[in-house]
Amino acid sequence: MAEKKFTLTDIDPIEIYGSRNSKLDLIKSYYPKLKIIARGGELTVLGEEEIIEQFETKLQVLIQHFHKYNRLTESNIDRLIMEDHNVVLELDDDVIVHGTHGKLVKARTANQRKLVDLSHDNDMVFAIGPAGTGKTYTAVALAVRALKNKEVKRIILTRPAVEAGENLGFLPGDMKDKLDPYMQPLYDALNDMIPAEKLKAFIEERVIQIAPLAFMRGRTLDNAFVILDEAQNTTVQQMKMFLTRMGRSAKFVVTGDMTQVDLPNRQKSGLRHSLELLGKVKGIGIVYLDEKDVIRHKLVMKIIKAYKQEEQIKEK
Repeated sequence: MAEKKFTLTDIDPIEIYGSRNSKLDLIKSYYPKLKIIARGGELTVLGEEEIIEQFETKLQVLIQHFHKYNRLTESNIDRLIMEDHNVVLELDDDVIVHGTHGKLVKARTANQRKLVDLSHDNDMVFAIGPAGTGKTYTAVALAVRALKNKEVKRIILTRPAVEAGENLGFLPGDMKDKLDPYMQPLYDALNDMIPAEKLKAFIEERVIQIAPLAFMRGRTLDNAFVILDEAQNTTVQQMKMFLTRMGRSAKFVVTGDMTQVDLPNRQKSGLRHSLELLGKVKGIGIVYLDEKDVIRHKLVMKIIKAYKQEEQIKEK
């Protein structure tokens, strides 16, 4: 009788075992000639060597399926063990990535779909629109998809640390503590799309990097999907610095809301300047999102409309 041990890495064992070992019991039912013992993240399997090899192959298929779709149901287990192909394909044209707990992250509006299409056709895309239109969320989903598909080796997320009425210096903690609140929307999006343990590992290994814009100076960003968020709060020089970091095998998405510029002394926004300067450059795509793309509470759409009407009155 042969014995082999398997260690579950980069996956919470409960995703394989299930609540009260319901999934593990289902897996065991397909291998009645094997003795399978689970202790934490380690599986000990005893039995004939040939059957153990079959079990190992299917275990990897189950793990692969979970990493691709962030979900492994008992129905998935049945199909993956019974059928020959390795991955159950779940077709949905608007799905960008399969998020955590089976969440389907989709392009939900016409302009979000345009952002997806432009990113496919261009190495640099500007996504401009008010709060709640999904521009940052969609961009992060595209980055996660590119990483999962091994189109890039890393994701780099950045935004300028500009105070929106608050004073950064008075926040408690060290520099990381002071800066983390500015990065929280990016963490929130990633948490929807990558399991917590995997995300933690990616960040520790710097596969995913989240940093203030100032930390981009002097770098060449290659083999990466790079997102500059809140770009309306860059200066002209900061935007030039960022855009010229682009390496050969990189994808850039720049997002911003021109109605929420927090720059001091009425400085010209680097985002506005870049749109004026680069709007007709081949290889750069631009999409404008509006209140019709809002996917937050229905009141957000009404609020955006009210502010927009007020601005139009002031301009007359």
